Amino acid sequence: MVYFTQFLDKTSLNYASIMGFPVTGQNYNLVSMAFYLGFIVWEFPTVYIAQKLRLGKYLGVNIIVWGVVLLCHAFANSFQAFFALRFILGMCESCVSPILISIISMFYRKNEQGIRIAYFYTMLGFTQVFGGFIAYGISFYNGGAMAPYKIVYYLLGSLAILVGVITLVWLPDSPVNARMLTKEERIASLERVRDDQGGTENRKFKKEQVIEALLDIRTWLIVLATMLTDIPSGGLTNFSNIIIRNFGYTTRQTLILATPAGIVNLISVVICGYYSDKKGERMLPVIYATLPTLLGVALMIGFNNSGQKGVLLFGSYLIGSFGSTLSIIYAYNASNTSGYTKKLTINALTMIFFCVGNIIGTEIFQPKDAPAYIPGKAAIMVLLSMQIGVAYLLRRINVKLNIKRRAMIEEIKREKGWTDDDVQKEKERRAFADMTDKQNVFFQYVN
Repeated sequence: MVYFTQFLDKTSLNYASIMGFPVTGQNYNLVSMAFYLGFIVWEFPTVYIAQKLRLGKYLGVNIIVWGVVLLCHAFANSFQAFFALRFILGMCESCVSPILISIISMFYRKNEQGIRIAYFYTMLGFTQVFGGFIAYGISFYNGGAMAPYKIVYYLLGSLAILVGVITLVWLPDSPVNARMLTKEERIASLERVRDDQGGTENRKFKKEQVIEALLDIRTWLIVLATMLTDIPSGGLTNFSNIIIRNFGYTTRQTLILATPAGIVNLISVVICGYYSDKKGERMLPVIYATLPTLLGVALMIGFNNSGQKGVLLFGSYLIGSFGSTLSIIYAYNASNTSGYTKKLTINALTMIFFCVGNIIGTEIFQPKDAPAYIPGKAAIMVLLSMQIGVAYLLRRINVKLNIKRRAMIEEIKREKGWTDDDVQKEKERRAFADMTDKQNVFFQYVN
């Protein structure tokens, strides 16, 4: 529900853009950008605050506040007001992914995390379909009381407040204080993730774990992979409806015809998430999900001005496949990072550069390039081609680290005369010691 609400809110501007939204041109790009500026400014403070408080409660309050902010969009009339509201909205939503990824990693094993995070990201596809049909229905509104886009914000704001209240009351922070579990079930929940060496919630901020995260080359490769995903995403999130309308469709036709891309996204997320856990892979699904998108963009460039609207539309649908890459990146973080402060730091950096990518993305489709936006589409092809190389490199590094770890464990067994049972006991002793993956030789990375 939280991700459904967030994605629906995040894409609300895309629907509003063709439903009488009063801000257009370069100012529309800036309003799109404001959300991510707020996200960046507040990401590290919100992660720090979240570590000191109960995660579920803090998240619930933020959702309620962003619901109120969405309602305020219906009363704004100027560029300045919309910019400020989008900035605050970004601040409120910046806590969602770090908190939910942390909770997932405390409740589920590594081979269960990919599909669980993928379930979150299926909501991106659902919102494209759900939001498209809702916006289509609203487009028939002919009353003079308010512009159609305002109805969108009334509905989404009310929904966010409802979800925030539900989250505040029922979302558990960790297995330790999950009220829906008995005492025995809480202990069992902790024991089942012990062997992953991932740890659980720890409210002590550890500076040394922050430093380790910043010095880890994989951190910056993940940051780069995130940007290479989110520059295209930032442009398409806010311009996909405009691009489809420019194929030669009406506004109402566009709202309906844009929805299959959401179904493609949903299918891609589920398949990649399942494969990720089933095969113990994280980066191969990123490569597989990127290839159809490259084909889709190539079709839109190659068939531009051909008059073949069906081919152009098919290309726009294929683009939905790469939406699963970000969920796999989040699963990579959850499965390959230990140490509570380090995990929050890497998640925060990922989200900051998620925003940087989206900010840049809002500028790749320039008004001067309308209606085909060929330079923006070409930029997407270059960026996603680079993404394939980065994904391969990340996988290669983890494979080598695991080989080195296994050799180190064998060396320890020889030096200390340990049996496999002794190794298991030591693993269990370290499981909840809040050690980082670098400090804990028994931690195994997921490729």
